[in-house]
Amino acid sequence: MNTEIRIEKADLSHLQAIVAIINAGATNVRKDKEFDDWNDYRPTFEALVAAPEVDIYVALNGAGEVVGTYQIHFLKGLAFRGRPRAELESVHVRSDQRGKGVGRLMMDHAEDLARAQNVCMVQLTSNREREGSHHFYRRLGYDQSHLGYKKMMI
Repeated sequence: MNTEIRIEKADLSHLQAIVAIINAGATNVRKDKEFDDWNDYRPTFEALVAAPEVDIYVALNGAGEVVGTYQIHFLKGLAFRGRPRAELESVHVRSDQRGKGVGRLMMDHAEDLARAQNVCMVQLTSNREREGSHHFYRRLGYDQSHLGYKKMMI
């Protein structure tokens, strides 16, 4: 496990690296639908980091390079006696850093944040194409409990 990794809230200085990492891992449904200019993502990034129910985190190596990222959303709901749930989105590790413990550190970090908010569960979705990710999530104790559906609007 890489002990030089630190996880912190993302800021605008991280955006270009975040976009590069998530676009490098684009699945077939997203290929050719992403923008080349990372500045196109800036308004949404700024809105997300300003929203009280969302945080974006980056994993930084000893040199301060972004090697991973994830978003955590805290969702209100009536189920489970009204306890919130945490949803993880855009969990990505830079391809040259996979298998080094970065993903596990980010997931542990997210689960610690979720526990602090007294959530009833942590949920996420993973594209069918990402078989390695599915194996990773199962190893961390995540169950494939639902079927997911999407209707693309672009």
